[in-house]
Amino acid sequence: MVAPTAARDRQRIDKWLFFSRAVKSRSLAAKLVVAGRVRINRDKAAQASDLVKPGDVLTITLERRIFVWKVLNAGLRRGPAEEARTLYEDISPPPAPKGEAPPDAIPGLREAGSGRPTKKERRQTDRLLGED
Repeated sequence: MVAPTAARDRQRIDKWLFFSRAVKSRSLAAKLVVAGRVRINRDKAAQASDLVKPGDVLTITLERRIFVWKVLNAGLRRGPAEEARTLYEDISPPPAPKGEAPPDAIPGLREAGSGRPTKKERRQTDRLLGED
């Protein structure tokens, strides 16, 4: 019996993440979903069995990066990377350049001389206390 086209277009989120090569294994994909690190159309995916369909927008938090992917197709297998890239369109914002603070970040302010002593200041303290 052949499934209707609407049912074939939908796929479990853990399988889709595995087929799209977002994670290395399906069990890691399930853990990612249960941990609340995957959103489907801005709603947290509650279970690994939640379904995705073409047109859904996924927000995936992996380590220190956030990916925003638009689902284009349901996967049939975990194939090569070229095949996996046909399953989604990457609409993530470009990452901030390293070493550059985000524009809304407030720089840390500290009084001069507060905080940890420098090596020079530690030597002066040692000399003062006679621990030279």
